[in-house]
Amino acid sequence: MGSLPHVVEDHLGILQILSNGSIFRIEEKDIIFPMKVHDDGSVNWKDCLYDKKHDLHLRLYKPWSAPNPTTKLPIVFFLHGGGFIVGSRTWPNCHNCCLRLASGLQALVVAPDYRLPPEHRLPAAVDDALNSVKWLQNEILEENNSDAWLKDGVDFGRVFIVGDSSGGNLAHHLAVKLGPGSPELAPIRLRGYVLFAPFFGGIVRTKSEAEGLPEPFLNLDILDRFWRLSLPDGSTRDHPFANPFGPLSPSLESIKLDPMLVILGGSELMKDRIEDYVKKLKEEGKKIHCVVFQGKQHGFFTNEPFSEVGDKVLQELKNFITRNSDD
Repeated sequence: MGSLPHVVEDHLGILQILSNGSIFRIEEKDIIFPMKVHDDGSVNWKDCLYDKKHDLHLRLYKPWSAPNPTTKLPIVFFLHGGGFIVGSRTWPNCHNCCLRLASGLQALVVAPDYRLPPEHRLPAAVDDALNSVKWLQNEILEENNSDAWLKDGVDFGRVFIVGDSSGGNLAHHLAVKLGPGSPELAPIRLRGYVLFAPFFGGIVRTKSEAEGLPEPFLNLDILDRFWRLSLPDGSTRDHPFANPFGPLSPSLESIKLDPMLVILGGSELMKDRIEDYVKKLKEEGKKIHCVVFQGKQHGFFTNEPFSEVGDKVLQELKNFITRNSDD
C-alpha cells in the first residue's frame, strides 16, 4: 500500500507541491496578510471581468476628483509581482500600491490578474497581460458598451505600463512585442514602461546574486524555484522569458522600444542583473533610465507606497509621465 501524498515544496503556505505532482493553493480569503489596506477614500475602485474564458479580472482605480477638471487622466497599467507563481490584484500590497498610483499620479489605474504557474506556465502570463490591454482597446472601440469610467476624462493617448518584479518582466516582453507607440492597439497609444526591479534570471550568477546577502523574503533558492515552476517544462534560466540577453534569446539590437524607466533598490539580490539589462539596452540605443534607491530591497515601493521613499518614487514616475506625454 502506497504512502499518502505529502508536501515536497511549500511557498509561504500559499502554494504547495505534493509528492504525487498535484498542486494545492490556499483560497485568497484564507490568506492572512500582515499588511493593512491604506484607503483614505480619495480613490474609487471596482473589479471587472476582462477574460471570460480564463475567468480573469482586473481592478480599476479612479480618483474621485482631479485637480484640473479640464485635464484628462493618463492610464497606468499595474502588473503585480510574485515571482509569477503567487500574487493578485486583491492582495493588500498590490491594492495599496494602486491606490497610491491613482491618487499620486492622478491617473486611471488598471490592475489585471494573470494566470499563474505552475498550473499555467509561461507564456500564459505574457498572453494575459497583453489581453488586458486589448480589453481596454475593445472597451474604447465599443462605445455603446464601454465601461462608464472610460467614457469621460480619460486620455487613451497617454497609456503607461508599470510592472513590479515578475510584472516588470511582463512589461519588458510587452514592450518588445508591441513596439514604439503600439500601433496595433489604436486608438490606445502606449508612451512608456516603468519596471520596478524586473525579475530576470540566468544560469551564470551575477556578483550580487552570488555574494549578496539574502533578503527577508528572497534568496537564490527562492529565485531558482520561481523559474523552475514558471518556465516551460525542460527550460533553463537562460530561456528568453527569463534572460533577455542570454545565449538563447533573439537580439534586441534592431528592435525599437518605447521609453523605459527602471527603479530598483541598491541592496537587491538582482541589482547587478538588472543594471546589466539597463546597460545593454543603452548600448543598443534604447531610451532607458535607471534610478537606484540605496539601501532598499526588493519590493520596497510596492510594500511601502505611502512612505517617504514612496513619495520619491512617485516623483520619478510623475517626471517620466510628463517627459513622455507630448508628441
